[in-house]
Amino acid sequence: MTFYLSTFKHAKKLEVLRWGDVGPGPKGSVLTCTFELDGQAFVALNGGPQYQFTPAISLVVNCETQAEVDHHWNKLLEGGKAVQCGWLTDRFGISWQIVPTMLPKLLTGKDTAKANRVVAAMMNMVKLDIAALQQAVKLTSS
Repeated sequence: MTFYLSTFKHAKKLEVLRWGDVGPGPKGSVLTCTFELDGQAFVALNGGPQYQFTPAISLVVNCETQAEVDHHWNKLLEGGKAVQCGWLTDRFGISWQIVPTMLPKLLTGKDTAKANRVVAAMMNMVKLDIAALQQAVKLTSS
């Protein structure tokens, strides 16, 4: 929770619930913590090492600018692993998609050739580059 609170500008700790005298966790250790990131509430459960994360579920961070993409990418990547197309896995094994808000607009509409160029450009990226995606829109197919 502390790591995520330090990553997002609009973040706050809401509640921490600790184990008491009864339970599988050591007394005083964290059972759950509730926090908010950019207005979205999250509850983290200390389920132990038997529970693992997979990329089947990912959290999306919508970014207005390249500076926001860079900030969230660099911060969440600390101790994690870059994947492809704006995806990364953080140090805790959680998958994130760091996505420019303008991307859906580039991928939708009647101009399928434009969308194909954007997808082709994106497939060659690890961290998404807004300028390069916009440049792919301007390219004409031969």
